[in-house]
Amino acid sequence: MNRKSFLHSVGLSGAAAFLGVNNIGKNPLSSEILSPEKNRLYQGPFPVDEVPGWGVVMTTIPSQRILNNFGMGLVTYVIDEAGPPSVKGESLEKSIEKLAQIPMGQKLYLRLNWKDLQQKPGELNSSKAWNLAFEMAEKYNKRIAFRVMLSNPEIPGLAMPDFVAEKVPMVELGKTDEIGLDGKVHYEPRYDHPEFQKAFRDFDRLLAEQYNGHPLIEYMDTYMYGFWGEGHTWPFETNPFPDSVVAEQTFNEMFRIQQEHWNHVPLTTNTQPDFSKVGNDALLEETLRTGNWLRTDTIFIENQQIAALSNRESHIAASIEVGMSDGTEEGTLVYDGQTHTENEIHHVMDVGPNYYSLWNWQAIAADKVLRYYEQHPNGIDEIARKIGYRIRPSWIWHFNKEGHNGLVFGLVNDGLSGVPGSIKLILKDESGEELSSGFVDPGYPKPTGVRQVRMMLPKGADWQKLRLSAEIKVKGKLYPVEWACRQETNSDGSLTLRPTPGLG
Repeated sequence: MNRKSFLHSVGLSGAAAFLGVNNIGKNPLSSEILSPEKNRLYQGPFPVDEVPGWGVVMTTIPSQRILNNFGMGLVTYVIDEAGPPSVKGESLEKSIEKLAQIPMGQKLYLRLNWKDLQQKPGELNSSKAWNLAFEMAEKYNKRIAFRVMLSNPEIPGLAMPDFVAEKVPMVELGKTDEIGLDGKVHYEPRYDHPEFQKAFRDFDRLLAEQYNGHPLIEYMDTYMYGFWGEGHTWPFETNPFPDSVVAEQTFNEMFRIQQEHWNHVPLTTNTQPDFSKVGNDALLEETLRTGNWLRTDTIFIENQQIAALSNRESHIAASIEVGMSDGTEEGTLVYDGQTHTENEIHHVMDVGPNYYSLWNWQAIAADKVLRYYEQHPNGIDEIARKIGYRIRPSWIWHFNKEGHNGLVFGLVNDGLSGVPGSIKLILKDESGEELSSGFVDPGYPKPTGVRQVRMMLPKGADWQKLRLSAEIKVKGKLYPVEWACRQETNSDGSLTLRPTPGLG
């Protein structure tokens, strides 16, 4: 039985053992995360003495174009807990390339076992599928998100390398037909054991030395307890720790290590309720406090997870994973005139997602994704054009203050989520010389309302024909942002400022 069964069972039982996270969305985020950048642009209020003689000189309207910005997009799964694609009559290289070519997907996602990346202490030995995915990501201009699993019920044996398993005590949880491979006896390591922690620290350090800040990396999942690294070992009611306090301390420390090693990569923590009593709620709080991101592994799920996703701060991204139909008649559930996949997509949009999965549950193949899409494109097309943040300068006001031309940009977000970082605005002249730049506050503009931002020009500089571009800053790194306006942009992504006829 797979995760669907676990989630369905939990939803029906209303398991009273879960620890509440009713304060999600009210977490005291650190001042470092909420503080604006040093080069913060003035964002109001704008009384007449601040913008004297103002007038609206330019406007933009929304575009339906699919964007490829950092911090958002549809995510094509290339490797999951069952492994890489295995398509009859097709090489692994071909299968992975076809997945990378899927036009609707802007990112690729890899889920591997620890032993798929390391077999010997002190070095990485990444799998063929991992290497091929990076090759295809570069070839097709797509970034990669990934998870390293410390435990996986879908494979024979253990997810960790043999050299670690030989030194770490294993605790038997038992056998079940409810989850994972039929007949498998499930074991979990003593994650708190010194040898496990030493090996984990060394492995994560090695991985970060190679991939922290790598130009192809989008985000990385948080290391979590248990099956698939999702924070549980359902249906077993025990865990391998001596008590829940040690469990919570262990995974908080592992998060601290990961946060230290991956200082340029967002970490996404699963919103899994704490069924196994291993400190998931504390881990989620720490994730939010440090400005990292959230994820969930389905959408028809406990209300607790929906609350965590829905009440997150606007600068926190959310990745939503949902298995989709394979497009066959027997694999496509239809009711009320729509497919089940389309129902899922609309509920994903309800929680304001940054990412949505293109994924056939434990049976990955490009042809399956495309077969469904060719028959039922509407839901996928809709979310592709709404997901994440879609910003544009909707209003542009001009004013002159003591001989200096100034502009106020009324930034609007036509997307489903806030901005998972800080937007930097840059004004350049036609020759490419920068005249003004600065940052908008983290999370803005939100999907509702207008964020007004003032930029002053050097004395004597005219506003017309200047070029406005945007970047997003996430964990110390800047990425270009495509404007979501219907007005034509330049080859460098900038928008040329010119008067809009009929104003004033």
